[in-house]
Amino acid sequence: MKHIETKLSGCFILEPAVFEDERGYFFESYNENKLAAILGHNPHFVQDNQSQSQYGVIRGLHMQAAEHAQAKLVRVLEGKVLDVAVDVRPDSPTYGQHVAVELSAENKRQLFVPRGFLHGFSVLSEHAVFSYKCDNNYNKESEDGIYPLDPQLAIDWQVPVDQMILSQKDKEAQSFVEFSKKKLKL
Repeated sequence: MKHIETKLSGCFILEPAVFEDERGYFFESYNENKLAAILGHNPHFVQDNQSQSQYGVIRGLHMQAAEHAQAKLVRVLEGKVLDVAVDVRPDSPTYGQHVAVELSAENKRQLFVPRGFLHGFSVLSEHAVFSYKCDNNYNKESEDGIYPLDPQLAIDWQVPVDQMILSQKDKEAQSFVEFSKKKLKL
């Protein structure tokens, strides 16, 4: 498995070794030992989630805070998305910076998003099926997030504004400035 560390410490792009022939393909989508060797620790995944969305949908920017913080290993099973991770670790030198990575069923890339990051994605294909492994269980009271179109973050979601589809919750999410005023516990 090839890995590429992004500009955000601890956030990695993972590219599997894909074996193809006339029958199709095979690849190892997850290997605990290999991931632990890349990360320097072994995340214990306890929950898998899957979503299906249409073109233009933006999901995020979301996170779980405090003792319910989650690291995620994300990938696309069908279609193509722009996956975004925003560093909000309070003492990080890259606080408020983001990475955006195209994940698709075709490129088979994955992104490891550490605890202390907001996460979201936009759907760039007609539809997409998105899968993610989480190292902590979901807890509604620990939800946090930021408005995905916040001008301070300036994320290019690669979807025209008039074609973006956001949930009501995401439309009403706090700004990055409001979020930054809180004392976030990770």
